[in-house]
Amino acid sequence: MKTVVFACVHNAGRSQMAAWFFNALADPMRARAVSAGTQPAQSVHPPVLEAMREVGIDLSRARPQLLTEELAAGAERLITMGCEESCPYVPDLRIEEWPLVDPKGQSVEQVRKIRDEIRARVEALLAAEGWAGRRA
Repeated sequence: MKTVVFACVHNAGRSQMAAWFFNALADPMRARAVSAGTQPAQSVHPPVLEAMREVGIDLSRARPQLLTEELAAGAERLITMGCEESCPYVPDLRIEEWPLVDPKGQSVEQVRKIRDEIRARVEALLAAEGWAGRRA
């Protein structure tokens, strides 16, 4: 079982969407995702909740969590989204940066565009690694 950690600063938007899409689309016997942030917010941004609800994913119970070395240590890959040098360094962990706009303070229309880009990136990752499972 491979684990991918999606990380952004507040764990209230990009990384939450990525992890939920990943877990909805991946073969659960091959890979799973978790999300975290370097400075976790209190809750997921409301426009993110709305945009994800539109595609059938309810993030209302999702809670931002701190990205720690321990969390990242068990992973196959760390995909960062704007946390740059504040993300922990873990030896032998493959790190990839996805340059995505932060949804914080954005309109729902803008968040939809970010959501759709994240889903496309997740689908491409799953296909490239052979982790694809079901279609959400």
